[in-house]
Amino acid sequence: MKAAVYYHTGGPEVLRYEDVPDPELRPGGIIIEVKAIGIQGGDTLNRSRGQLVSVPHIVGYQAAGIVREVGERVTQFRPGQPVVATMSHGSHAELVSVPERAAYAIPEGLSIEQAAAIPIEFGTADDCLFEFGHLKAGETVLIHAGASGVGIAAIQLAKRAGATVLATASSDERLERLKEFGLDHGINYVTGDWTQAAREVTGGRGPDLIVDSVGGPVLQQSLEAVAYRGRVISVGRAGRDDSRQDTWPLVMKNASLTGVLLAAEFAANNARCRAMIERLLNDAAQGHIRPVIDRTFPLSEAAEAHRYIESRQAFGRVLLIP
Repeated sequence: MKAAVYYHTGGPEVLRYEDVPDPELRPGGIIIEVKAIGIQGGDTLNRSRGQLVSVPHIVGYQAAGIVREVGERVTQFRPGQPVVATMSHGSHAELVSVPERAAYAIPEGLSIEQAAAIPIEFGTADDCLFEFGHLKAGETVLIHAGASGVGIAAIQLAKRAGATVLATASSDERLERLKEFGLDHGINYVTGDWTQAAREVTGGRGPDLIVDSVGGPVLQQSLEAVAYRGRVISVGRAGRDDSRQDTWPLVMKNASLTGVLLAAEFAANNARCRAMIERLLNDAAQGHIRPVIDRTFPLSEAAEAHRYIESRQAFGRVLLIP
């Protein structure tokens, strides 16, 4: 099969489009003929500085396609069935091998391309807002990187839950586009002080909940900007800054900081996560939530797709098509 691989970490230029051996079918797993790959922020981060569990390494957390083969112990899937799956690595390829429990049937009414932009994006957003963020109707939530895949998902879910939704983005144009997904107040972090803007919108209190996928100095500002007894969710380091934060601002406000990693929750509470992802897929099939696909690239142009994502021009998810 063909795959986008690399032999050492680095910039997008390390990616190579090469022939590699087909993945092995396991008794409790399935082989998926990949039709769409949802590139995650973590994919670019791993390519940049992550661990290589194989050489050459195939990066990637999520892919959707058609079941080609099923293992002898598989009961939920059959060849020819459209599915979407999550994985620790390996999505940037024509074929992937995953355990049965890591795959989800794509409901009628949802395309393979749309499904490739749902489990991690909307699952992460759902956990940040509700399972760990405890968001309630009538509260105010601020979502950093509102135009990202997780950001757009979080805006939709928070608005549907009855929250007042604030989000940051790098341009007024992007913020304007986010209004159709439920954004109430947009904050351009390039042209102004987002912490001051968030306080003004909330009457000086600060947001009840802040979902921070940037990390570094932005996370420090989030700790300082959150409301009394508010909650801050740290869900990534898109800013690629590993600096440590001072948590004293939380102490002074009886506020809290919680880290969220969907992959860890998949491992620890798979049944809960599975029910959540299936619910989100069905919600998307019924039109209650909408994944946003910015553009697609051929798998052979994975390097260019990664470069485009890192330029921060994307609005929503970028897909690779084998």
